[in-house]
Amino acid sequence: MDAGYPSVSIVLPFRNASDTIDEALRSVMRQSLPDWELLAIDDGSTDASAAIVTAIGDPRVRLLRNPRPGLVNALNLGLGESRAALIARMDSDDIMRPRRLQKQFEAMRSEPALCLCASQVRLFPDAHIRAGYRAYIDWQNTLLHPEQIDAAMFTESPFVHPSVMFRRDHILAAGGYRHGDFPEDYELWLRLRAGGAQMRKLPGILLDWRDGPQRLSRTDPRCRRAAFDRIKLDYLMRDPRLLARREHFVCWGAGRKTRRRSDPLLANGFRPRVWIDIDSRKIGNRIDGIPVVSPDWLREHREHLVLSWISNHGARAGLQAFFSQNGLREGRDYLMLAGYT
Repeated sequence: MDAGYPSVSIVLPFRNASDTIDEALRSVMRQSLPDWELLAIDDGSTDASAAIVTAIGDPRVRLLRNPRPGLVNALNLGLGESRAALIARMDSDDIMRPRRLQKQFEAMRSEPALCLCASQVRLFPDAHIRAGYRAYIDWQNTLLHPEQIDAAMFTESPFVHPSVMFRRDHILAAGGYRHGDFPEDYELWLRLRAGGAQMRKLPGILLDWRDGPQRLSRTDPRCRRAAFDRIKLDYLMRDPRLLARREHFVCWGAGRKTRRRSDPLLANGFRPRVWIDIDSRKIGNRIDGIPVVSPDWLREHREHLVLSWISNHGARAGLQAFFSQNGLREGRDYLMLAGYT
């Protein structure tokens, strides 16, 4: 730690969070790492949220008013005002486990090349959890090592945003959070990956992530499935793996929904060699002049990169088993593009 500066700055934007923010703040106060500052950024609240922050009465807590409303502006304000080299994200309705900051701080200190360190999370309360979110949490909690995260980056966000800690200078050098019709956190992870940043996740649950009908991931248009698809395809079309095999990639799934999600690829000149499908009624047809073939085709054409939009849980598992049986590795030979939520 530099003299006079905290080890970690916690950036916590909030808006009308009076029902939950006290619990979130109390979880910060219970941290085993005491050397932190909390930047609580009021993003236009009209309730008692700001008064609850002030009532904490801890000099480590700084209340800031966001002069330009909006989450991205609030996050960038927090980055600019933070005094620590390490930033921990936190939301006003989540709960830190007591050793969260300490474990992430120690990981970042011991690995100077690490840009970002997240943690596994627990979704709560059970009454609100939908099957898609439960599957998403189960999936992203398995992604611990940089290689796993890199391979799965185009499926969905591999991190729960308020679980991450990152190096402030790295994020500022990458341009901070960006405005757009996309989820600002997922776009940042994609951008960091494209720049070669090393990211990993600690085993063990260090954050309780609250689910509910008013969460932004449920209500904000930037978090809808179409927004995720747009931003991932934008980065995929610049990815060296696809560019190197521009004439040697295939799309798995010849149904109307899958083809529609692949439209941006075709519109930008990326034409798959074939569509692969298991439906015998489709095999032998041509779609946009591209033949539809059975999975057996792939056994003789292993040099192709496979892009899959298959989202059904059972079908997804069966597809990955097929890839494994044929020696194909995720991230190198195939990419799963369909998300869980």
